[in-house]
Amino acid sequence: MIAPNDLISCDDHLDLAQLPADLWKTWLPEQYRARAPHIEERGGRAVWVCEDKVWGGWAGKAAPQTGPKPLYTALDRGGIVDQTERRPAVSALRLADMDRDGIYTHIIYGPVTSIDAEDRDFRLACYAAYNDWLEDFCSVAPDRLVGVAMLPPNPEEALSELTRIAAKGCFRQANIQVAQAEVRLEDERWEPVYALYEQSGIIMSFHVTVFMAQATSAFDKAKGSPGATFLHAKSFIEQFLDPFVDLFAWGILERHPGLKIVIAESGVGWVPWVVEELDYRHWRLWEAADYWDDKGGIPHKTKPSELFKRQVYGTFQQSPTAMRLIEFWGPDNLLWATDYPHPDSIWPNSHKVIEETMGHLPPDVIRKLTHDNAAKLYGIQTHDAEHRLAAE
Repeated sequence: MIAPNDLISCDDHLDLAQLPADLWKTWLPEQYRARAPHIEERGGRAVWVCEDKVWGGWAGKAAPQTGPKPLYTALDRGGIVDQTERRPAVSALRLADMDRDGIYTHIIYGPVTSIDAEDRDFRLACYAAYNDWLEDFCSVAPDRLVGVAMLPPNPEEALSELTRIAAKGCFRQANIQVAQAEVRLEDERWEPVYALYEQSGIIMSFHVTVFMAQATSAFDKAKGSPGATFLHAKSFIEQFLDPFVDLFAWGILERHPGLKIVIAESGVGWVPWVVEELDYRHWRLWEAADYWDDKGGIPHKTKPSELFKRQVYGTFQQSPTAMRLIEFWGPDNLLWATDYPHPDSIWPNSHKVIEETMGHLPPDVIRKLTHDNAAKLYGIQTHDAEHRLAAE
């Protein structure tokens, strides 16, 4: 098994609600500070506002006692009374919460859906300001607080910001919010971005965007109905299916064998059938190889399942389905997570949940899922690794 405090959680969060009120006013270049996202009170709620667009709520002020009940979070479950402390964005308090749960490292995704501005130069500056703040936040304990940089959904802007952070060498992973990408991943405009990910060794990730589904016709039909809750189940897969298949269909993974990709919080159960079907289509393609000879041949040399095992990782929390699919994924490609501090997080009961959901597995497999896979992927050395090295 792993040491009591050496779990590595690969999907945790710093939501817009918890960020410092002065983040953008402090970290934006001087020419943009007058336009910086800031906190206002509207309708009795503290919210982030940028150029009169409301980005979302802010937890630095107590929620009003009237109106809808605030969303129940892991902090509520953990008995945290004063949530205006914004614990997830205060390094000392976050580390204390991690220690309480026996977690050594959090891989931290930011407010991936919130930056919304028409002026592209200003928008790019807002992404850069957040990433600079995140670098500073994580510098307190760089092997424990591992921030995931945010990239804009536009290929040229994403390349600009990825180039900047790659030159600094400050991030191990950078996230593209594919549900909002301005062009599909097959578009050649993304190619320099993939090349730079591969060259720099920075991990590419896609993270689910729950609130995207609220804008769909399905949610409109069920607005105000309990049934809307169930529609999240399909929105998770919908966001990932096209970009996931694009990685294989257009040769992105094959052209970039050093590119590593993490698909986070999308569920892992739908993936096996898709990869199985991709393998079948790959076989059909090669069966018709003669047909393609006078059209330049077939560029897809490697089976999708082989590319998948080589380059794709997925996160899970407490999933019986994931436990039954270890043979498909392989014990090296699954990454355990707590999802702190979200409502469906398992914080602060991670060890208990691991025992309940993984207790039937061999100890070395449990260690891979909750520690070794992430330690290898992210280059993290926890106390557990130090102890084993000393023993050897």
